[in-house]
Amino acid sequence: MWIRVDKELEEKFPGLRAYVLEISNVDVNRNDAKTVNDFNTLLKEVTEYVKSRYTLDKIKNEQIFRAYRDFFWKIGIDPTKTRPASEALVRRILLGKPIPHINTLVDAYNLASIVSGVPIAAFDKDKISGELFMRKAFSGEKFLGIGMEKPITLNGGEIVVSDNEKLVAVYPYRDAEVTKVSEETRNVIFLVCGVPGVGEDVLDNAVDKVKEYVSRFCGGYV
Repeated sequence: MWIRVDKELEEKFPGLRAYVLEISNVDVNRNDAKTVNDFNTLLKEVTEYVKSRYTLDKIKNEQIFRAYRDFFWKIGIDPTKTRPASEALVRRILLGKPIPHINTLVDAYNLASIVSGVPIAAFDKDKISGELFMRKAFSGEKFLGIGMEKPITLNGGEIVVSDNEKLVAVYPYRDAEVTKVSEETRNVIFLVCGVPGVGEDVLDNAVDKVKEYVSRFCGGYV
């Protein structure tokens, strides 16, 4: 299903949308000996695909990454300093750098993001209250992202995702610490992040890749 988007944002950014995907009863591990060989095989396939598809000097002008970069500029984020997550992962492969290993779930949807070109967020469903909603931040709202030492104060111009009680992401590039997935996570909400200029078919492909890779390494059901 599509996330509910504030009317003001819909009018300001026609085509702004994100797909909400729920996968239940997953098994998340940090170093799963049963799947490591399978994961490395898939990682090799993805690496070969990226190297055949992209080059460092042209990647910023690829249509999908250009759409996210353009959106970042419009919302006040410099994409040369804070890159869209999918582009950042692709660049790591092109530079010969390793893809960070977090756990089987994060690793799986990171590969889905690389292959599809679409940034993907994930939240522990059991830490979510009610439905997700995309809106403008309120001036003075506090947000603690994953890995942050202390919360930042939002100025009211940011686009955020909230549940009925709290912020869960600054869209489309940073998730909140409070709802991050871990080895204890059993039920997940994925947010397949679209922006104007990215077609529904592209997002559908990303959704399919998340389903395929997560089920392959973590089990679960939609």
